[in-house]
Amino acid sequence: MTQKYVHSLRGLALALVVATATGLAPHNAKADARFQKWIADFYQTAAQSGISKATYQKAFSGVSDPDPTVLEKATYQPEFTSKIWDYVDSRVNPYTVEIGRKMAAKYAKTLDAIQRQSGVDKSILLAIWSMESNYGAVLAKDERLHYVPRALATLAYADPKRAKYAKKQLIAALKILQNGDVPAKEMTGSWAGAMGHTQFIPTSYLLYAVDADGNGHRDIWNSVPDALATSANLLMKNGWDTGRTWGYEVAVPASAAQHIGKTRTLAQWAALGLKRPNGKPFKDGDTRAMLKMPAGSDGPGFLMTANFFTIKNYNASDSYALAVGLLADQIAGFGGMQQRWPRPEGSLDITEKFELQTRLKTLGYYSGDVDGNFGSGSKAAIAAVQERIGMQPDGEPSLSLLHALRR
Repeated sequence: MTQKYVHSLRGLALALVVATATGLAPHNAKADARFQKWIADFYQTAAQSGISKATYQKAFSGVSDPDPTVLEKATYQPEFTSKIWDYVDSRVNPYTVEIGRKMAAKYAKTLDAIQRQSGVDKSILLAIWSMESNYGAVLAKDERLHYVPRALATLAYADPKRAKYAKKQLIAALKILQNGDVPAKEMTGSWAGAMGHTQFIPTSYLLYAVDADGNGHRDIWNSVPDALATSANLLMKNGWDTGRTWGYEVAVPASAAQHIGKTRTLAQWAALGLKRPNGKPFKDGDTRAMLKMPAGSDGPGFLMTANFFTIKNYNASDSYALAVGLLADQIAGFGGMQQRWPRPEGSLDITEKFELQTRLKTLGYYSGDVDGNFGSGSKAAIAAVQERIGMQPDGEPSLSLLHALRR
């Protein structure tokens, strides 16, 4: 027997001894012993933060292995990898605007009360709800949800880059369970531990969660009022400027492109030739704003006010905050972008994407939602139509295909 094998057996035995001592011995003989040892060892850290053994045992009851899909999803974050126009298209479109307006009507009293109390624009809250969980629809899709303690333990155990974050969030998640806000079986969320309708990570939940419906529990998983009020509380406490916009779309003359990333007053930007493409004037010329051009100097510009950066407390991505602002404006009836993104030649804008899906559905090739997102169903339908009309069946949406269908 080799020395390495002896050490391996000793390590396994130690893991089982520690796990048994804390009541966490796995029932599955094929359980990941190293992961079990990590869970058993981490109890000492949790205990120092006031987590009882009973809470810890309940949280990890039945958890024997890391969540493999967590590690897969950790490598893909579209707000930092997608082209800005694709990112915005998939989140700001006729579908998300229509549902947002329906939710605005359905929860009108709740939204009005939250807006009065917090000062945060209700359309911004609706846009965040859309961005985070598709107005709660994601919560009904179990295959996209993760058990939060297991997900965070997986990151802490197997992802060195996120281990510190995951350990901190895991302690916070255990505190939420210990407080009795949610049963362990209902503590589901994203791969990174973001939870509920408006996707709060555990530490943010502890800081900002609100019992808006008055039932004695802060419940962002099942209570829409609690979830929206919690989002409003976060924005309010991070400096939301009541009654002010998040920013303005602007046409930027070539002479002003050198000022990208600079901050000026709106009056100063106007003096440099920046104009709103809808022809309306800027409000409050003394308001300071930063010029951003997320698609480069060939694309549209945006003057971002303080509220844009407050939204980034929710998600640090510029793309995310921009999409929230644009969607909020459309839900509120202020209209959409006036300028086009500098898309590759032959690609579709969001209106054309919806038209293509609608035509595919009318022809009987597509049975899914008309939402502007081209997943496997849409691409299979495209390939079938392309083959029928003599085009290369690559399954990719294109302007040439749309023109062919129009003919």
